[in-house]
Amino acid sequence: MPMLSTRLPWREGNRIRLLQNGEAFFPALCEAIDGALRYVHLETYIFNLDVTGLKVLDHLHRACERGVKVRVALDGFGCLETQGVLRERLEYMGAQVRVYRPEPTGWRWYRFSLGRLRRLHRKMTVVDGNIGFVGGINILDDHVDVPNDGGELSPRFDYALRIEGPLLQDLIRTQDELWIRMAWHHSVHWRQWYERFKQWQKTRVQRLAERLPRFVPGVRATLLLRDNLRYRKSIEDVYVKALASAREHAIVANSYFFPGHRLRQALRQAAQRGVKVQLLLQGRAEYRLQHCASRSLYGAILAGGMEIYEYMPSYLHAKVAVIDGCAMVGSSNMDPFSLLLAREANVWIQDEAFAAQLRTSLQYEMTHHCRHVTLDELKRVSKMVRAWDWMAYCLLRVGVALTGKGSEY
Repeated sequence: MPMLSTRLPWREGNRIRLLQNGEAFFPALCEAIDGALRYVHLETYIFNLDVTGLKVLDHLHRACERGVKVRVALDGFGCLETQGVLRERLEYMGAQVRVYRPEPTGWRWYRFSLGRLRRLHRKMTVVDGNIGFVGGINILDDHVDVPNDGGELSPRFDYALRIEGPLLQDLIRTQDELWIRMAWHHSVHWRQWYERFKQWQKTRVQRLAERLPRFVPGVRATLLLRDNLRYRKSIEDVYVKALASAREHAIVANSYFFPGHRLRQALRQAAQRGVKVQLLLQGRAEYRLQHCASRSLYGAILAGGMEIYEYMPSYLHAKVAVIDGCAMVGSSNMDPFSLLLAREANVWIQDEAFAAQLRTSLQYEMTHHCRHVTLDELKRVSKMVRAWDWMAYCLLRVGVALTGKGSEY
């Protein structure tokens, strides 16, 4: 089992359930909302107004009618087309809504700004301080905007977690801090007010931690965040350290795979030590540029002793990993958008049984629903396809350079 720094805020005694796809996630989310007595706080990158999105809205509406306090945080780009209607409907039912970095309007929309790339990409919900959800699943129906091959549609492949126990104190603190930051108005009194808020929040979380249940046997876990202030490299650092201490196997499933130098080196060195490194990546291109740029890395990956499996039934949206007896589940891809710009939230779990469950799930998909990419197959790829992949790689590198972090890639 990878041993990581004890400075991580580990929480013992959690109960964590793995939820695969929206088929498992949305019933669990709606059940928790229906049981809410005090509040529901939901953050999401995309909130689509499809059948599933409308169903979640309906459950939130019923919670408001019971007197439950509902807060919803939306991303300004991910919810660009729906935020107007969502705000209207949520406020009408009595919920509070805040939009993270709303997109500019008019001529300002055409002006490039690095700040517009810093999105709220995490997906996190807390209900009454007793139940939490973290993962990669947006409020988006599994069968909307997926490949249509003329037969039955296959769902988007993703994971989330249902959490009870001490780890919730970190979810609550994280949501509170962002919620108040989203209400920030420039004021000479802002700093004093924010310091008072931090002190109040510290006291509140301490009291909450005292009443949160500890489950026996429980799961050991820590919440990993990524933002542009305190947690710039938290998720990447854990991946690198875990891979450095891996001894047996590492399975990484990532929808947008374009890691920087450190992660690529960590994966390669693990494989060279004899660790079985398997990458589960997209086989169906949801965004052509990212997909081709990722494919341009295949030659070096395979030459480095790693295995590649492409998920074929639908879009792969998972952002998970199993490294020996530990598991990672969350919203962060291994790409510049997630690792350099966006707000992300992953849960790193140190538990043999949970890791085995996730590993079994991933291995089933690799065996039954994936195409195994080999070096021989890669050699047969046409020069035109290789040229396009190389161009996509260069374009993505230019995009990274605009962030000022080009040296990391």
